[in-house]
Amino acid sequence: MAQAVVGPCYGCVGLDSSPPWRDKNGMTEDLTFDRSDVGPHGSAVSVSPLVRRLVAPNGGPYTFTGTCTYLIGRDDVVVLDPGPDDDVQFDALVKAIGAAHVAAIIVTHTHKDHSPLSRRLKALTAAPIIGCAPHYAARALGAGEVNLLDASSDLDYQPDRVMGEGDRFEGRDFRLEAVPTPGHTMNHLAFALLEEKALFSGDHVMAWSTSIVAPPDGSMGAYMASLEKLMGRDEVIYWPGHGGPVTEPARFVRGLLHHRRMRATTITERVAAGDRTISVIVERLYSGLDPKLKGAAALSVFAHLEELVARDVVKTEREARLGGEYWVG
Repeated sequence: MAQAVVGPCYGCVGLDSSPPWRDKNGMTEDLTFDRSDVGPHGSAVSVSPLVRRLVAPNGGPYTFTGTCTYLIGRDDVVVLDPGPDDDVQFDALVKAIGAAHVAAIIVTHTHKDHSPLSRRLKALTAAPIIGCAPHYAARALGAGEVNLLDASSDLDYQPDRVMGEGDRFEGRDFRLEAVPTPGHTMNHLAFALLEEKALFSGDHVMAWSTSIVAPPDGSMGAYMASLEKLMGRDEVIYWPGHGGPVTEPARFVRGLLHHRRMRATTITERVAAGDRTISVIVERLYSGLDPKLKGAAALSVFAHLEELVARDVVKTEREARLGGEYWVG
């Protein structure tokens, strides 16, 4: 198929804000998206006793209204996901910080709409950059394969401290605990705010849309395992990297799992019906989709096919490829 061209930011994609899919028995997924406006750009808004949210001016089909930067704490603050390297965002963030001491700059993952501004903020405040590891892909490139997501990754990101499962950062009045959630990217971390039973879910779980999971940077198998992992946690609210909060996390994550399983089943059925290429499957499954999003849809279907091939549900020649042919049986 033709190269799938994706936009400049890959936080999330409005592929799944259409009516819910039905399985072969007519059952719909328990998943409703919230596309409410999350407020103006340029000013930090208090969303809980310990958290303020600042929305970056980078809205679009891949980022909704913009990347959400969070300031956690009061006099002693942490800045989580400073955002893109943008002068307007930087000035707004400095204004929001005011006279507070920046104890750390935390990054969930290294897409260019989340991590680059960390370096300018560190230069200003001397605060350490902590959180996710530098960018790495889920797998090596296959023969003749090109990584279409190269332009989306912040390859200059170098943290002062990489956090792993259960690692904590403690401020004067809060504790943040790292929760690895690979899938959207392999270095993706969520962070639990223990005092409020809240989870900063980055781009792993968002209320406005599903996340893009695209090889080779992302992995559908890892993404599904990370969703299963969250089902065992007890947070009562998620603060995502784009859009408003997830207010019923257990129900919503369960819906995401069901949604992805239904989609994998539907893709398998399309292949069994003779739709042998990703471009044909995208046209069948995403009728009426904004043409700007078709590249992202192709990568999403590819991620499912890669996982289905790994489980020997779907066949292909040698290895799953974006331009390959697929069959069942």
